[in-house]
Amino acid sequence: MKSSRRRFLRQSALGAAALGLASSLPTRILAARQRPNGLPGAFPGPFSPPGEPSPEQLFFKIALSQFSFASQFWTKKLDPLAFPAKSKELGITGLDYCSMFFADKAKDAAFLADLKHRSADAGTYNLRIMVDGEGVLGDLNETIRLKAVDNHYKWIDAASTLGCPMIRVNVEGEGAPDDVAKAAVDSLGRLIEYGKRSQIDVIVENHVGISCNAGWLAGVMKQVNSPHCGTLADFGNFCINRTKPETQDIAGYMKTKCLEEYDRYKGITELMPFAKGVHAKTHLFTAEGNDQETDFNRMFRIIKDSGFTGWVSIEYEGGLLKMYSRDDRYLDDYAGTTATKKLVEKAGSQVS
Repeated sequence: MKSSRRRFLRQSALGAAALGLASSLPTRILAARQRPNGLPGAFPGPFSPPGEPSPEQLFFKIALSQFSFASQFWTKKLDPLAFPAKSKELGITGLDYCSMFFADKAKDAAFLADLKHRSADAGTYNLRIMVDGEGVLGDLNETIRLKAVDNHYKWIDAASTLGCPMIRVNVEGEGAPDDVAKAAVDSLGRLIEYGKRSQIDVIVENHVGISCNAGWLAGVMKQVNSPHCGTLADFGNFCINRTKPETQDIAGYMKTKCLEEYDRYKGITELMPFAKGVHAKTHLFTAEGNDQETDFNRMFRIIKDSGFTGWVSIEYEGGLLKMYSRDDRYLDDYAGTTATKKLVEKAGSQVS
């Protein structure tokens, strides 16, 4: 399935209701990362702050994706402004914001100022805004594509206001892979140039359509070849061919099956040389507390070997699936996020 999972959930299952839905550090915070050519080292620029030391002395810092509490933000049990406090409650200081939870606030100066103030009060760090639903950056129709580029500018401005050093975008498109790559490189170049004005980097997640092919996305990064662009390497987004939903709602989507998946360990290996962030994704756990889909020890060895020492963001999606499927195998948002944090700490400590 080539549409974004998150956008699908927002448009079909939650509809208009879902759509309604910083720190005070003097310098921007950037995760330690590799050069585009894969050689050891880091991109130019300041490094991320130390964060709170862990007892295991992990080689990375732990952040939280706002999507881990998607069921609560979409049902308005949690206000988007409560995210910094909720993260700190879990002992997590790095914040990955999701634009979809405050889609109408990108230009709301009062809202952004309040959110930045709350982040500072909580002692958390604003890492990035993950931008969804603003158009197709790899569209082969130039008019449509340039409109999508323009739609992203406001989020670069919002990131600057919050003190985030980067935004995450999606790269997708229909057509020959080389043609989509060419269009994506042009779009990313335009966003990078705009972002330079306020020192905001642009990163791409393996998340949507063709970007789930890590080899293709790594090729795009090589073509862009900019210290202001990189990847957000996600453990779970590697389905490159999915059945179509029978119905355009959450139930229909949940019945779909992945017909072909890109090897996730190969994919993470290919994406880490460009990584400015990592998403440790979970859905279901074994009785021993391990993830049922991903070998976290193997993943963290790959991350360690790449030289990455930045922020690894927890992204638990089981809470949303629990809400709509009523399947008790899934933990709720809080329990699932806590379980993921324990797993990340355990796996990370074994390779640190």
